[in-house]
Amino acid sequence: MAAGTATGSSSYSAPSSASSSYELRFDSGRICLDLLATTHPEERLDAVEPLRAWIGGSGLVPAGTAMGAVDASWLVGFRELRGHIGQLVRGEPSRESRPFGIALARVNELACAAPTPAPRAVWDDGGSLVRALDGDPSCAALLAAVARDAVELLTDPVARASIRECEGDNCPIVYLDTSRGRRRRWCSSETCGNRERVARHRRRAALARA
Repeated sequence: MAAGTATGSSSYSAPSSASSSYELRFDSGRICLDLLATTHPEERLDAVEPLRAWIGGSGLVPAGTAMGAVDASWLVGFRELRGHIGQLVRGEPSRESRPFGIALARVNELACAAPTPAPRAVWDDGGSLVRALDGDPSCAALLAAVARDAVELLTDPVARASIRECEGDNCPIVYLDTSRGRRRRWCSSETCGNRERVARHRRRAALARA
C-alpha cells in the first residue's frame, strides 16, 4: 500500500458509471489532497465505481487489487474524511477553532486503525514481480492510510508551508507548490492557468478596442 507523498502529475479517466462518466485527478502532491480534488468541478465520489477508481488511481492499493467489498458505507467514510481534511488544510491551524479541533480529533482517530494487509511480491502473467496485498483491504485500513498522510502533512512545517489553493476562478483545488521559487499559481497550467491567460488576453483586447 502506498502512503505519504504522491509523485508526479496525472489524471485518471475511468469508464462511464451507471450515473455519469468521470475524471479523477492525482496531481496535488499528496494522497489526502487528491481526495479533496474529488469535489471539483462537481462531486466525483457519487457512486461506488468512482470510489473504486480513486482508490486504485491514488496508489493506496496495488494495480489489480479486487475491490468488490466497496459499498455505499465506504462512500460515506471517504466523503466524511474528505470534509475533515478540507477543514484542516485550508487556513492556519487554531487551537481556539472548535471546527478545526473536531476535524483534527476525527482524523487522528481514523489514523489509528490497523494498516491494510501487508504487501508481497508476486509473479504476474508476464513473468515480472509485482506488488500485491496479502488479503483484501478494509475500508478502515484505507481511511487510516489517507488520514495518516494528512497527519504527516499537517506536522511537516516545510510541506505545510507549501500548501496552496488554486487562484483560478471558482477552483477550490489545494496542492503542494514544489515549483522553483514557490511561484505556482494554479492547480493546473493546462486548465485554470490557460483559462486565466485567455481571460487576460480578452481583457487586453477589449481595452485596445476601447
